[in-house]
Amino acid sequence: MKRLFGFALILALFSVPAFAGNKSQSVNLAAAATVGSTQLPAGNYKVTWTGSGSSVQVSLTQGKKTIVTVQAKAVEQKNNQTGVTTDTQGGVSVLRSIQLDSVSLVLQDAQASGQ
Repeated sequence: MKRLFGFALILALFSVPAFAGNKSQSVNLAAAATVGSTQLPAGNYKVTWTGSGSSVQVSLTQGKKTIVTVQAKAVEQKNNQTGVTTDTQGGVSVLRSIQLDSVSLVLQDAQASGQ
């Protein structure tokens, strides 16, 4: 009985990081937009985020190339569809937030790092 309990405990401990790891979903950017100093062309992106609350790191990738990584705030909410919110500043479309199935990622104005 102790052996079975020990095995179950070890299995549970090793499975926790799998659930706490990266989360990702795809989103379509219908028009070009900027994030920090990085220009994103229109297209499909894989959005990956780590962390929770106001301490989230968001990466947008196309294929296997990470285009930009930026800080964001995660707001847990059910969205009917995926999408993005942009704002125009000085004639430039700026990406402000990304709405996914169960979370909205509000991008912070802090500097973004393109790779």
